[in-house]
Amino acid sequence: MSTQHAEPATDARQTGLSRTAIAAAAALAVLLVAGVVVASRFLPDEPVQAAPTVPAPRTGPVGLVPVDAPDATAPECATLTAALPAALPNGGKTLPRLAVADPAPVGAAAWGDQIGDPVVLRCGLGKPPELTQTASLREVSKVRWLVVDGDGAATWFAVDRPVYVALTLPSGLGTGPLQTVSEVVGQVLPELPVRP
Repeated sequence: MSTQHAEPATDARQTGLSRTAIAAAAALAVLLVAGVVVASRFLPDEPVQAAPTVPAPRTGPVGLVPVDAPDATAPECATLTAALPAALPNGGKTLPRLAVADPAPVGAAAWGDQIGDPVVLRCGLGKPPELTQTASLREVSKVRWLVVDGDGAATWFAVDRPVYVALTLPSGLGTGPLQTVSEVVGQVLPELPVRP
């Protein structure tokens, strides 16, 4: 009989441990479900996107990287840069001429606001390699231009004047800056045949 009493005691101990483990697991499961429910009420349905970064306003002169401009000191470039306007039209606004940081490249000018990339003119550059016999040219105010698209900007090369003039226009600008610069180039630099 003593053997029969020992077995039920062992079973009762094992059952007691199992009930404790089951109760703890059930409590953890309830807490987990409650945590998910609470979190779902406070978290947004859509992922939060970072606010767009606004560029800091430019202060002081604009810096221009040096480029190869073998004819920048030519008299034609001095005449052109002296005739350039103090502002360029752009839609309903104007882009004022910007001071260029020292050492300022000879034959260069820039216009813009305090935030966006500037419009940059460079006079006296070498012949653009894209100027070939089959290159497509555009005429604006009787000046023939070769357009070279870049990343976020297009550079227009005046190719029918005694010196090559490049006008780099950031994407999104209207035609006002190109029109105005074309008129000045056409007035102060004589027309020559295109030399591909």
